Amino acid sequence: MNPPPALFSLEGRNALVTGASRGIGRTIAEALAANGARVVCAARTIKDLEDLVETIRKAGGQAKALAMDVGDRDSLPAAAAAAEACFGPLDILVNNAGVNFREPLEEISGEHFDRILSINVEGMLFLTQAVARGMMARRSGKVINVGSITTGFGLSNLAVYSLTKGAVGQLTKALATELGRHNIQVNALCPGFIMTPMTNKLWSMPHMQEWGKRRIPLGRVATPADLIGSAVFLASAASDYVTGHSLFVDGGFTAGEPWPIPSGGGNVAPPGEIA
Repeated sequence: MNPPPALFSLEGRNALVTGASRGIGRTIAEALAANGARVVCAARTIKDLEDLVETIRKAGGQAKALAMDVGDRDSLPAAAAAAEACFGPLDILVNNAGVNFREPLEEISGEHFDRILSINVEGMLFLTQAVARGMMARRSGKVINVGSITTGFGLSNLAVYSLTKGAVGQLTKALATELGRHNIQVNALCPGFIMTPMTNKLWSMPHMQEWGKRRIPLGRVATPADLIGSAVFLASAASDYVTGHSLFVDGGFTAGEPWPIPSGGGNVAPPGEIA
């Protein structure tokens, strides 16, 4: 029996999505609005959000734009208050803002290290702190931390980014154990390889396309739309007993890869050996 539609409804909920101007953040903001949430769309500049807010409104949803620099820790309490002033107390926080520099170990700079950590970890933690105070008082809330395939899998030339996204997974678990008694669910949404404005150049390379098709069990690189169902699930009452979980939406990449045994299987080991 299918669950009643209300289980996934976000009617009457207020959401804040950071890094909402494009890619994954934009898609999640549109998805939450389409399912009834009033969405505060945040990015560093209002101008980058104008088209998103207009798109949501034309589709019948409710949205407002908010300038927010997640990398500026001291500004986050006021930014959280400004977000709540848009529609009211926040029921859903989507920590999506993030930055990356693909660099081999010998080229990592202190400047890039500080920038990545300030947004991907420090900003996520202190924005959650500011928003969670109200959720704790109301004894209700959903926090969705956007991780990465590198939350649980190593990739070369991504040492600092992987460090931060691994931290997202552990931060999610720690906050889930701390906030559970306040009826706040904290989960991580971990996309696999996604075609976004930030990654289109990479995935337009023929050798990368071929590698992705061969290595990903579902045979393709994802689009942001592939995250919609998971995001709505984690934001809705359907996930009320799910917390501290990292949900990998990666086409099966982290599950493993096809084993190149001969077609049809069979015992391919020499007699007397274990296959």
